[in-house]
Amino acid sequence: MAYRAVIFDLDGTLLDTLDDIADSANKVLTGRGFPPHPVDEYRFFVGDGVKKLVERILPPGKRSESLVEECLLQMREEYGRNWNVKTRPYDGIPELLASLEDLGLKRAVLSNKPDELTQACVAELLSVWTFDAVAGHSERTPHKPHPDGALSLARRLGVNPAEVVLVGDSDIDMRTAVNAGMYPAGATWGFRPREELVTAGARTLLDRPADLLAILDNEAN
Repeated sequence: MAYRAVIFDLDGTLLDTLDDIADSANKVLTGRGFPPHPVDEYRFFVGDGVKKLVERILPPGKRSESLVEECLLQMREEYGRNWNVKTRPYDGIPELLASLEDLGLKRAVLSNKPDELTQACVAELLSVWTFDAVAGHSERTPHKPHPDGALSLARRLGVNPAEVVLVGDSDIDMRTAVNAGMYPAGATWGFRPREELVTAGARTLLDRPADLLAILDNEAN
């Protein structure tokens, strides 16, 4: 089957957002007298939405619902001011997006980041390239790996789920693709290890963005 569309995860796939997330979260922690975490540890804190991130970074025994909610509000405010300080597209992403445009494939973004921030990231840092649809977490779009967000995007793109390659860097993305009946392609340049992607159902591992083109070319011939 020839694929007609690609749905990308955002954090760890299109954009390297780790430093800005870690800097904002650590500022929340230190402001309350809690120890910060090394940036690299945030690779395993992110992925399930901002509330789950806050729960994970707080010290054990300090994760009451009230404190989580207070820190969640602070995190949203802090990251809302500083999400674009160090965040940039990964090497090879600009070239890949240009190639997909040339091939006429439809393109979308699906993130567990709040929708308002997802839209802002794409509008500011990926504005050179056109996306046919962009969706972050909202009342309309549940967190991945629930398939509804991916299936909704497929409908908006006018394609069948089986005609979509879903590219992401985590088990959450691979499980989303499997749950939605899409082709799971694991981005190894992102936040999570290769083994996690394979275990979660990745049919292909992409070591660089251009590797996606080989999948599309092979399926088209």
